[in-house]
Amino acid sequence: MSQGFSIELYFDPALENQVLKAWNVLARRQISTQLIEIESRPHITLFSSPFLDPAKLESVIKSFASKQEPLPISFSSIGAFPNENNVLFLSPAPTMTLLQFQAQVCEAIKKEGIEIGEEFKADAWIPYCPVAQEVPKTRMAEAFCVLRELKLPVSGYAMDIGLVEFSPVREHFSFGLGNTIDT
Repeated sequence: MSQGFSIELYFDPALENQVLKAWNVLARRQISTQLIEIESRPHITLFSSPFLDPAKLESVIKSFASKQEPLPISFSSIGAFPNENNVLFLSPAPTMTLLQFQAQVCEAIKKEGIEIGEEFKADAWIPYCPVAQEVPKTRMAEAFCVLRELKLPVSGYAMDIGLVEFSPVREHFSFGLGNTIDT
């Protein structure tokens, strides 16, 4: 049973590998394996909704992606959402380019009649790249220590945008930024 859909921003291979390194270290220490288990891919979520029709968005996202360029991304800090999911994340420097990109994605899908939830509106969206989910409260401090061993900032580019269904994660489509070629 699907829990929802999200539009995700994916990274160049070098930056993706830096994030995967964090996932793997946390998994080896048995702090969190959730993202690996659900077959996720390192990403920044641009939009998420419990219900939508992927076919309705494919041409919209393809057209949007073709007009964009790869985005510079620099993960400069570590953060957490201390809620029932206990998510640890890498936080990108919130550049105007990244913030405008996300706002434009939401504007494009809003034109298709899809409602944008409060947390994805331009003045509320928090960009982040999850590195651990469902971290036990008793292991949060240890997880932060492990992540501090990453040599931040880690920088690269967002290269692709895709739509996934979760959980487990299943990609419906993805498109390279500035490309009209299907990936």
